Amino acid sequence: MTLRRDVDTTVLLLAVTLTCIGVVMVYSSSAIMAAERFNDGFYFLKRQLVYTIVGFLLMAIATYFNYQNWRKLSVITLIGSIFLLALLFVPGLGVRVGGALRWLRLPGFNLQPAELVKLGLVLYLAHSLTRKKEMVRSFAKGYLPYMIVLGVLLLLLLKQPDLGSAMIIAGVALSMLIVAGVRWFYVLATVAASMPALYFLVMNVEYRRRRIMAFIDPWDDPFDTGFQIIQSLVAFGNGGVFGQGLGTGQQKLFYLPEAHTDFIFSVIGEELGLVGAIVVAALFLMLVLCGIRIALQCEDPFGRNLAFGLSLLLGLEAFVNLAVCMGLLPTKGLALPFISYGGTSLVVCLVAVGILLNISSKEKAKR
Repeated sequence: MTLRRDVDTTVLLLAVTLTCIGVVMVYSSSAIMAAERFNDGFYFLKRQLVYTIVGFLLMAIATYFNYQNWRKLSVITLIGSIFLLALLFVPGLGVRVGGALRWLRLPGFNLQPAELVKLGLVLYLAHSLTRKKEMVRSFAKGYLPYMIVLGVLLLLLLKQPDLGSAMIIAGVALSMLIVAGVRWFYVLATVAASMPALYFLVMNVEYRRRRIMAFIDPWDDPFDTGFQIIQSLVAFGNGGVFGQGLGTGQQKLFYLPEAHTDFIFSVIGEELGLVGAIVVAALFLMLVLCGIRIALQCEDPFGRNLAFGLSLLLGLEAFVNLAVCMGLLPTKGLALPFISYGGTSLVVCLVAVGILLNISSKEKAKR
């Protein structure tokens, strides 16, 4: 399969660069831990390479797959992802790790349905908002049905529990609704009305309340709730401007929990320094801006909504992960797109890029 000549090469290069950085950093952050746990220092690297190959293959397919066809598949995709999310609660299928029920056990690998739900919701909203047009300004016919769908998704995610993914999905959905023309009053009223529920979900659940306290003052409990963020900050401090050198970081040596997943950006900060961290953050910013540019240049309403939703999804997840690693937000169990270890997240991100590339190619063909 040859590369299309009319794709947005900037978006393609940014996605490939971030993915390659991810492969290198997954190995750097996990080799010693993998050797200790699995007697194979290449354990996570080999699996991430498989995920990368599958992701690139699906990205190439999505690049050639006319994005208009996603309209026909949007409802099916959303229903299918919700079904997979519900399967987590079937005994024997859901895998509980660290108290959270987020993975489906399938032959040869585990699947994280929440990542598929994010893509499914963006596809569904892009299709439905395009179909309803000006009707989205109506509360009963435009806004309320979306809140019902969003409510079902949030309930299933909170049941796992996965508050991080729930907040990402809510943020993306509400932003897409605003851009599509939903009245600001409806959104602001929804956010205001949800504040008591959010307070209850956080402050009345012990581990979440402790995370908030650790975010406010991690040194109040440095060996328990504050341990993770303190070790992350130590990693950035060790890295300085230019870093300690690729592969030579110390915090990944069983000090920093989840070094190859949630806190891989901290390893980047330690080994590649402030310069490396800024480069990675800049790559994400450029990718999001390019995605928004594709949305603004797209004359088709569905393509415009879809490009904006996908760009926002990638950008918001990256922002939250970077902010958590730097102690700017409370700890969340969210991966860094393209870079953190994990098959479902990486594949979904690359498929999203493939859809963006197809949208850009169709617009170029019209000129």
